[in-house]
Amino acid sequence: MQITLRAARVNAGLTLVEAAKLFGINKDTLSKYERDSSNVPRKFFIKIEEVYGVPVDNIFFGRESEFFRKEKPKRTA
Repeated sequence: MQITLRAARVNAGLTLVEAAKLFGINKDTLSKYERDSSNVPRKFFIKIEEVYGVPVDNIFFGRESEFFRKEKPKRTA
């Protein structure tokens, strides 16, 4: 099962500011990555496991809105 970058941060118990410091980026940049992680830099990508303790295979990379659209349960008639 995959989770979003935002969910990984929250599950790690980190605020946006705390996580941004650990990644060495601005909080606004991290917020942008959380909304759309489709093109995160390699430097950031490599540190995800270290900072969040989650394997990158378990992270959804793309637009956060697409993740939630994809995860919606299908209605049965």
